[in-house]
Amino acid sequence: MSRLARTPLSILDLAPIKDGRTISESFHETLDLAQHAEQGGYKRYWLAEHHNLASVASAATAVLIGHVAGGTSTIRVGAGGIMLPNHAPLVIAEQFGTLESLYPGRIDLGLGRAPGTDHPTIRALRRELRNGDNFPELVAELRGYFAAPKPGQAVKAIPGAGLNVPIWLLGSSGFGAQLAGDLGLPFAFAAHFAPADLFSALEIYRHYFQPSEVLDRPYVMVGVPVLAADTNEEAERLSTTEYVAVLRLIRGQLAPLSPPVDSVKGLANDFEHAAIASKRAAAILGDRKTVADKLEAFLEKTGADELILTCNPYEHSARLRSYEIVAELKREAESAVHLQSAMAQ
Repeated sequence: MSRLARTPLSILDLAPIKDGRTISESFHETLDLAQHAEQGGYKRYWLAEHHNLASVASAATAVLIGHVAGGTSTIRVGAGGIMLPNHAPLVIAEQFGTLESLYPGRIDLGLGRAPGTDHPTIRALRRELRNGDNFPELVAELRGYFAAPKPGQAVKAIPGAGLNVPIWLLGSSGFGAQLAGDLGLPFAFAAHFAPADLFSALEIYRHYFQPSEVLDRPYVMVGVPVLAADTNEEAERLSTTEYVAVLRLIRGQLAPLSPPVDSVKGLANDFEHAAIASKRAAAILGDRKTVADKLEAFLEKTGADELILTCNPYEHSARLRSYEIVAELKREAESAVHLQSAMAQ
C-alpha cells in the first residue's frame, strides 16, 4: 500500500527574502502559500525562528504565525521552531497562549535548542552562551506554564495556563531525539539541513520513547526538501537557487535568494561542491513521477509518520506549483488506495 497515501504532509516556511524583492512581499507570499496549502490538504504550516540572516524574514515567529493563522481557517499553524534558549519560557507561554486563545485548536509549538543565528546576534538576544545544555529545564518550565495552575503558584502564564498547545521537540542530532523520547513527545527531525544524522536520530527517538499523557507511541515528522516541477530539467534549473544559497552559507556570504542560473558548473570548488551535496543529500526534486517514486522510497526507509516539506525556488509561482504537484500526487495515491479497497470488496 502506498505510504504517501496515508502519510500527512505539512510545510515548513522561512518567509524567504529574495534579491530585488521587499520583506513585505515575502510576508505576502507566505500567507498566499499558506492559503494554497490549506486548499491543497496540507496538515500544518510551520514557520522557523532565525535571526540576522539576509534570506530569512521569520525572525518574529509568533507574530508571523498570527498573521498566517488569521488569514487561514483550518490548517494548523505553528513554530518549527521557536529556539527556546533565546527566550524566557514565560514569554513563549504567553505568546502561544495568546495564539491558541485567538485560534483554538490550530496552534503548534515546536521547540529547538540551537540559537538559529551567529555569536554576535546571540549576544544581542541576551542569550546565555551555554550551548543549550539547559534546554531540558527550559522545556520543563515552559510545560509547567501551560499546565493547570497549582495552588499557591506565584507566576502564571496569562493567557497560556491550562491551554492544550501541542509541544513538539525539534532536532538535528541525537540530543533532541532522546529528550523527545524520554518525555513521550512528538519529534521532528531536520533532514533538510542535517541529513547525515537522520537515521541514527530516528533510532534513538524510537528506542528511548516512553508512553506519556501526550502519546502512547512514537510520532516522528521528518523535514525534507522537495522541489517538484513539470519536467526534471525545470526542477534542476529551479534548484540552482538553493545550490547558490548553500554555497554562500558555506562561504559566510549570506545574501537574499537569487534567481536560478542555467548551470552551477564552476561556481564551487570540489570541496564546496561535495559539502553542498552532503547538505542536500535528502533533497527530492524532479517531475511528477520522479518525486512520487522518491517520496515513497523515503517514507519506506524512514517510516516517518508525517513529512514537513521545504521548498525555496526564487519565483513564488514555482513554489506554489511544487506544492500543488505534491498535493496532487498525494490525492492520486489516496484515490488508488480507495479504488483497490473497493475492488477487493
